[in-house]
This record gives sequence, C-alpha cells and structure tokens, in this order.
Amino acid sequence: MARKTLAEMEQALPESKARERLISLFDEDSFVETGKFVGSGGETSSVITGYGLIDGATVYAFSQDISVKSGAVNSTAAKKLVKLYDMAVKNGSPVVGIYDSKGGDIAEGAAMLDAYAYIAEASAKLSGVVPQISYVAGLCAGTAAMIACMADFVVINEKSEFFMTAPFVSADDTLEGAGTAANAAKSGTAAIVVKDDDKAVEAVKKLIRILPSNNLELSGNDYYAENDADITSALKAGDMVNAVADKGSVTELYKDFGTAAYTAIGSMSWKTVGFVATDKTDDKLSAADCAKIARFVSFCDAFSIPVVTVLDSAGIGGTQASELSGAVRDAAKLAQIYSAATTAKITLVTEKAYGSAYCAIAPASDLVLAYEDSVISAADPKAAVIFLKGDQLNGTNEAALIEEYKENEASVFTLAGTGSVDRVIDPADTRAAILSSLDTFEGKRVHSPQRKHINFVY
Repeated sequence: MARKTLAEMEQALPESKARERLISLFDEDSFVETGKFVGSGGETSSVITGYGLIDGATVYAFSQDISVKSGAVNSTAAKKLVKLYDMAVKNGSPVVGIYDSKGGDIAEGAAMLDAYAYIAEASAKLSGVVPQISYVAGLCAGTAAMIACMADFVVINEKSEFFMTAPFVSADDTLEGAGTAANAAKSGTAAIVVKDDDKAVEAVKKLIRILPSNNLELSGNDYYAENDADITSALKAGDMVNAVADKGSVTELYKDFGTAAYTAIGSMSWKTVGFVATDKTDDKLSAADCAKIARFVSFCDAFSIPVVTVLDSAGIGGTQASELSGAVRDAAKLAQIYSAATTAKITLVTEKAYGSAYCAIAPASDLVLAYEDSVISAADPKAAVIFLKGDQLNGTNEAALIEEYKENEASVFTLAGTGSVDRVIDPADTRAAILSSLDTFEGKRVHSPQRKHINFVY
C-alpha cells in the first residue's frame, strides 16, 4: 500500500464546524492547526487546536468538535489541550476556548476523569498569567462547564446550554431557566451573551484587542478615538463610563448579574482601563453586586489594569433576606479585594458615598476625586441625624437638620479637609482629572508582605 501524501491526509479530514469557528476567529490565512492528525480509535480528535493572529497578536485557541463522538472529552483531547496551554504560557499569549460537547467519553472510564483533571490543572496554571476567554457555542455540561467557567470571561451563545447537572435529571427539574444562557448571565457565570457565532467572534476579538497578552505586558491599543463628549454630574453608570472612555472602546461585563453595579473594560487615551460604577440603579449594593465588582477588580489587578471606580451609592445591603444569605461575606470580599489590589485605583465620588460602600472602596484607592456637591457620610444622612441629633428633632425640622448635616459633617470639603478626598473637581474636568491621576500612578510599585496568597473571603 502506497504511503499517503500530506495532501491526501488533509483531504481525508472531515469538514468541521469547529474548524470553521477557529478560522473565523483569526486574521485571514493566519490560523495554524496543531495536532491535526491526532486521533483515537480510528477517528479524528474531538477537539481542534491551534494558534494564529488576532489583529496581529498571537492567540492560542481550541474548538470542541461535536461531530466527532458528540465532542466527547477523552485522553487524546486532553493531551492536545494541555500542550496548547503549555505553548500559551511559554509564549505569554491569550487562550480562547470554544465549547460544544455533550460531555466526557464514558468509554474511557477512569482515563476520562484524568483527562478532565489534566485540563483543569493546565487552565489553573494559566490563571493570572495570560487572559483566558471561553465561548460556549453549544452544549457545555458537567466538568466541562466547570473548566469553561475557570476562564477570566465566559461568552455564551443565547441558544446554548450551560450547566453542572442536566436540569432534566435534577431533583428540582421544575425550576424555569436552569441551564440556559439567560440563567448563566443572571447567575454571573457568563460575562457576555451573544446571538450567534459571528457576534461571539466580534466580542472575543474586542476583548483580545484591549487586554494585555500576559501579566508582564502593559496593555494598550490605537483602535479607538479620543472622546469629546460633555460630562455632567447627571450621567450615571454606563453613560458616565462611555463619556469618559475612548469612543467605542467600552465592553460591559456581567450586565445581568449584580444589576446595581456596572463593570466594563475599555480604554482612556488608548490605555486599557477597568471601569466600575455603583449607580446603575438607585439600589444599595447587593451581595451579587459586591461579588461582581470584586471578581472584576481581582482580574484587573492580576494584569495590572488600572481601575477607575465611579462611586455613587447609599451603602451595601440592608434587608433581613440579604443578612440571612450571608451578604456580609460578599461585602467583606469587596473590601478585601480593593485593599489587596496593587494596580492603580482611582475613585470618583459623583453624588453620594455612604457607610460601607465608601469604606470598602475609597480608602483603598490611590486617589479619591469628588464633585463639589457630593455627600460622603458614615451613614445615610437621615439615619445619622436621628442618631446624632435625635434630641433636637421636633417633628418639623428633620429636613433642615439633614441638609445642615450634609453641608457640614458630610460635605466633600469637610472630607477634603481631613485628607479623605484628594481633589474636588468640576464635572467638566472629569476626563482630564482621571487621565492625570492614571498617568501619575502609571509606574506604581507596591511591595507586599511575603506570603503565598491572601486568604480571600469566598
């Protein structure tokens, strides 16, 4: 029998949606497939791996092939993935994983369990070293869902299924929405929901453009224009961030989770910035809001991305239900993450900063900016007046006493006088003030006590 040529071997490979997804992700003609002929049991591998360029930057990627044994994960697939992760960490380049599989190859038994373990270990070793993005394009279940969620960001197709235990076999299978993309967004496991593969490619590429390739590289780009939008104190959350950041650079993350808080990645003067705003709604920050912000700030810190926080909040929690659910744990997590983060942290108080919301964020910042009409208080001004001046209340003077408290004890100028506020600025000067602050702390260096890692509250 004549030996097959390379052309014949390549021609024998079946058409694959997984390969098409990878090719569409990379710059034209830049995708290089690795392990192309690796297979098991006479079939090609259930995962396609390779690398290429996204806007000229090297990126490693894999795509599960549901047409091969339903995308079953086995020892062969694990070998390819671990090698891909190894190449990515050696070269300091991001990893994009595209998930579309019905699960592990049960026929392999214990070897299949080891395969998942090897993949999880390889992904964990990359965490905080190079950015990892998962795209859930179809079915992603069980241990595969766990590994996909270990990435920095999960992008999910709105028609996909994403779960640890199949809703139809769980004991409480009457719960509506379990395993759906909508639920993944509401529970905080998915950062971005997209309509189809094309939108997923757009979302992933935009993240890759703006993120650093690794934790030793400063991030920046020249894709976006400087902003000339007018900034007023009336702007809230996303409107404020989009007015401050470079035009078109902002990508909101975790939109449907922790809905009082806003988190986004973008750029200012072409340098990557993480944005947090606490005034997406008028609600106090919930446990979900605290967890969302903490997770995002932790990511930014891992890659030395400066964090700009727009602080406008009446506090954290406040209901019996939140206390029963352990909201204090997530509030502690928020304070701990801000305090531990060594990346540059700039906080802008735009209207109000009360109690625990202020204490968790502002004191841990490198610089605190504030609008002149903002109010900073240890408690809600009404509660503070009742506590401090209760003996003066006569049923008709409460409003006047509250205003007096705001103008004196809770005035931004009072806080500036104690050094708690570094600069009082006019809203029109917001962008210039933030840029100046970021430039000042561009070379920030912090020497932390010697330890393995902080015992974060989770």
